[in-house]
Amino acid sequence: MTNPPERFELLTDLYELTMAASYFENGMADPATFSLFVRKYPPDRAYFVAAGLEDFLEYAANFQFSESDLAYLDGTGTFSHDFLHYLKNMRFTGTIRALAEGEIFFKDEPILEVTAPIIESQILETFAINTINLQSMIATKAARCVHAAGGRRLVDFSLRRTQGIDAGLKVARSSYIAGFVATSNVLAGKLYGIPISGTMAHSYISSFGDEIEAFRAFARSFPKKTILLIDTYDTVAGARKATIVGQEMAKEGNKLLGVRLDSGDMTQLSQHVRKILDEASLDDTEIFASSSFDEYKIAKSIKEGAKIDAFGVGTRMGVSADAPYFDIAYKLVQYGDRPIMKLSTGKINLPGKKQLFRRTDDKGRFVEDIIGTADETIEGASPLLELVMQDGKLLMRHPSLEEIRKRFRKNLAALDEKYKALDGAHLYPVKLSARLEALLEAASS
Repeated sequence: MTNPPERFELLTDLYELTMAASYFENGMADPATFSLFVRKYPPDRAYFVAAGLEDFLEYAANFQFSESDLAYLDGTGTFSHDFLHYLKNMRFTGTIRALAEGEIFFKDEPILEVTAPIIESQILETFAINTINLQSMIATKAARCVHAAGGRRLVDFSLRRTQGIDAGLKVARSSYIAGFVATSNVLAGKLYGIPISGTMAHSYISSFGDEIEAFRAFARSFPKKTILLIDTYDTVAGARKATIVGQEMAKEGNKLLGVRLDSGDMTQLSQHVRKILDEASLDDTEIFASSSFDEYKIAKSIKEGAKIDAFGVGTRMGVSADAPYFDIAYKLVQYGDRPIMKLSTGKINLPGKKQLFRRTDDKGRFVEDIIGTADETIEGASPLLELVMQDGKLLMRHPSLEEIRKRFRKNLAALDEKYKALDGAHLYPVKLSARLEALLEAASS
């Protein structure tokens, strides 16, 4: 098995390097500003959650082609030795302004803007899109699940079907930002400090000759963390056996934390199981449910009266099944002093360096966003793009995941319910400042 690379400078599209080579040959080195934004909402989406900035900033701050990278590029026969020598010494020396992770944003709004000599800012494109697209997409999907759950706990169960190892890790991190309480992904727990959670598989139950003996064996192994999977054979019968084990544990001073449902009619079964547990004086034993949950199934189960205390949310969240990509773009908006605007049908971008402003009411609730120019201020509105890197250097420490989670919770609470609806959501008001409108008109004429 080939080990993955330790560095990712070559994790880019070839045309980023061929454009860079042509810029080099033509002496083009003026500062260029690129803006990253989402062009349109996927179906049933009316807001996005910013995530992935930390990875992008670390990439930019440590950008450096290795000797093996340069040897590989030389071997392609595509690039001149002078250009490869330039790449050998190239570092990112520019400026980045960005939305903090955990911020809520809307279509057409700048998520980040990169200003640097054009070769430097151009080469960051692929990594920026790949990183911010995946993590913001998952954080948005997870946020919808959290909102649908109405305070019930959610655990990331997605690892086995996410699109690769790195995606599995980033899904755990992004869903935690959006309010999930834990992940089944042990490596993510180690890397990010996320609480880990898990129970058992059906194979564990079926490896024993008797279901109740499987329950007892697990309770002996993990007397303080026992959650029993009860649907391997018959869910109701499994629940009754779980109560026997729960009562046995209670006599020994331990507690059956919960039972897990993984198939069948979750509403009816959870109601029946809740009654069985309560009748056995196990009213503090919780019911967990997994199996193809997303925001829609969570909301449906709750509306129908399901007695579910926590959900394991897997594949549909981990791949954002109903919206598996964003129409995200990284576009040149200024070269030197000249604002740039793309006029292709359906792909027009806003020219010039920009700032994003937000108006809130006296209770901190979102009222409207205004996209303006980077050098203006708007009375009664707060700027959201922060200067996070200057002259290629990080200007502040990365916030902790707990700080990012706190920011997201505050933002989600400040967004009116009509914008958070799972379907038929209203569109949040976003407008352009008068100065940006004038720049737009001048650039398009």
